Amino acid sequence: MKISSKGEYALRALIVLGAQYPQLVQTKEIARETLVPSNYLEQILLLLKNLGYVKSKRGASGGYTLKRGPSKICIGEVVRDIEGPLAPMSCVSVTSYEHCPLEEQACLLQPLWRLVRDVVANLLDHTTLENLLTGNLPIQSK
Repeated sequence: MKISSKGEYALRALIVLGAQYPQLVQTKEIARETLVPSNYLEQILLLLKNLGYVKSKRGASGGYTLKRGPSKICIGEVVRDIEGPLAPMSCVSVTSYEHCPLEEQACLLQPLWRLVRDVVANLLDHTTLENLLTGNLPIQSK
């Protein structure tokens, strides 16, 4: 799994909106806080709106806000919606499985890729936007 700039920037925008939830935040403020160019940010905010994560209000006092609270936004869901499957290889993907000829030969890498998929999915699926905002991640590294 690789997170593109679009995925990274979308998560940054959600963090800014989550920190000020439920207030409206103008695009220029989000751009300033996320270091994302305004033109690209507009595209990302539109995507987040179409995916149901944010809502907007037009006008001078307008801006963006989260459509639901930070505790209700799962990072795994956001990443999948923007980036696609979490599996590092398609032969272990739950949603986009593709057969690999090495499977018949008991590929020794497949269990590793499955473990990577499961660990990443578990972490992201148990992390909410609120966890990111509070620094209270479900699995703390030592």
